[in-house]
Amino acid sequence: MEPKIGPHSESGQSQLIVVLVSTASEEEATTIGRDVVKQGLAACANILALKKSIFQWEGELAEEPEFLMIVKSRSDLFEDLSIAIKRLHSYKVPEIVAMPVVKGSSDYINWLVANTRK
Repeated sequence: MEPKIGPHSESGQSQLIVVLVSTASEEEATTIGRDVVKQGLAACANILALKKSIFQWEGELAEEPEFLMIVKSRSDLFEDLSIAIKRLHSYKVPEIVAMPVVKGSSDYINWLVANTRK
């Protein structure tokens, strides 16, 4: 039987999510990624180098280099995941944005579910 991807199955299975988190450095992203995977809050975290992030901060236009983490998890773990990220993050207002997984290979989805907290 293939796992349900949508909000919840009849059995109450949680929706799978991809969470975007930007950080100031690769080291910070690595520290956060290791922590959330070790805790079972995420199955994996990919870290990508961004050349530039453009954003408004305290009324000013800012441009800074950043790193982007792509974290794979479940919606029922989002609150704990968010707390863990904020605890280790250097930003006052870190980007922690979750998007639902609409489709995925059943092998990968089974792996993701098996490698996150029960």
